[in-house]
Amino acid sequence: MTPPQRRRRFPKTSPEPAPQPPQEGQDTPEGPKKNPERLYVITGPDGTERSELDLVTLIVAHADPPPSATPEQAALLRLCTAPLSVAELSAYLSLPFSVVTVLLTELLTAELVTARAPVIRQALADRSLLEAVMHGLQRL
Repeated sequence: MTPPQRRRRFPKTSPEPAPQPPQEGQDTPEGPKKNPERLYVITGPDGTERSELDLVTLIVAHADPPPSATPEQAALLRLCTAPLSVAELSAYLSLPFSVVTVLLTELLTAELVTARAPVIRQALADRSLLEAVMHGLQRL
């Protein structure tokens, strides 16, 4: 006795088309295609001095975006109403770190933002603070 053969409920009528290479600006399987010329237009010609910014440098805006600001600079100024790190700004704007540092350098020279080092907590707590906590717990 031979086992029954499986049949498809809906047989294929036409073969699948071969995958086409993505056109410029189309999404690829890895994600949207990045255009390097756009980054050059955003940052301008190379050769300007860049500020020494780390990924964890905090940026705070002082003013609203001026009318002469580019859309990317205006977005940076709107995001920086509260302190944000350069890495966060890069992620929120979906721009590479190097592009964000160029934009921030322009804003720093125009004195529209301030860069400050991140707040570093002490490795060891203060002894008097630990004693105060211990005495408070003992009184409970």
